[in-house]
Amino acid sequence: MLEYAALGWPSCPGARPLNSGSRACSCDRIGCPDAGAHPLSRAWQMQATTDPALLSHWWQRDPEANVILPTGRVFDVFDVPLASGLAAFANMDSAGTAQGPVAANGDRVLFYVATRNTSEDEDEWWSCPLDYGPSTIEEMPGLRWHCRDSYVLAPPSLLATGKPATWLRPPDGRPLPDPLLVLEQLADTC
Repeated sequence: MLEYAALGWPSCPGARPLNSGSRACSCDRIGCPDAGAHPLSRAWQMQATTDPALLSHWWQRDPEANVILPTGRVFDVFDVPLASGLAAFANMDSAGTAQGPVAANGDRVLFYVATRNTSEDEDEWWSCPLDYGPSTIEEMPGLRWHCRDSYVLAPPSLLATGKPATWLRPPDGRPLPDPLLVLEQLADTC
């Protein structure tokens, strides 16, 4: 959490999967459909911060909380199925294509890219309404785009499988890649 704050990436606490008891998730929802993969608070968009004191307070209070990173502020995320994501990652690596941070989240691979939400005219921003999940790109089945009004579960968060999300290529403070260049590479693979 503090590592993300040092990068200028806001975060907030997320629910965590439970491995015992009658519930699958630490949230208050009975039968949570997305166990351990969502923010704890409905006000997560306003709550997400880079303030080290507040982040430290939250994780001291709940050290097992997962990490939620809002998208569409500092970065967007392309989210692809595992096999396609690993193939694209290897192709980009061998071609020397700048790909930025890449995470493995269970059966998905997340490519972090520069956000497209930098327009002065808010009507030009693209939104990912949470009622429907992240935006999907119809020409590339399985590819999801997390942009404004969406979020991702970040390493070292615990997935519902009991395994942690991990970095394949961790963030290193360098500028994030252009999303259109990464999307082009993903389109070739997906």
